[in-house]
Amino acid sequence: MAPRLKVFVTSDGLTDYIVATSSKAKALAAWGSHQDLFKTGFAHETDDADLRAAATAQPGEVLRRPAGTRGELAKLKPAKKAAAPKKPAGPSKAALKKVADLEKRLAAAEAAHTQALEDLERKRQALEAKGSADRARLQGQLSAAKRALRS
Repeated sequence: MAPRLKVFVTSDGLTDYIVATSSKAKALAAWGSHQDLFKTGFAHETDDADLRAAATAQPGEVLRRPAGTRGELAKLKPAKKAAAPKKPAGPSKAALKKVADLEKRLAAAEAAHTQALEDLERKRQALEAKGSADRARLQGQLSAAKRALRS
């Protein structure tokens, strides 16, 4: 058995909005209202024969007419539903190029760092070799000087 349709009316001051649904919640949804207009007194159920006949002929459709008149009812265009958020199209070519350039620069910086460390290691080894040679030469001179003192 089909649910009994009720006719509900609300107004924004300029236009009356009429809908035939089975419940107040469905009427609020048809009007696109997030506020309980029935609780605040801005919407009500009507028994007007003309409104009932027109609204029940098109259940769930919002009909409108100029506020406070007995004018002809016009069908309201359906409210646009909120569009789902678009997925990002992906990174742009410029962003991809920037990342690639930064990766190249990082690789170059790491190679330069490694080369600098190798150069420093070679210099350290050369300095140690020179220091060892100087130390050996100076120890030889010291022992010769000590032998000369003893004799």
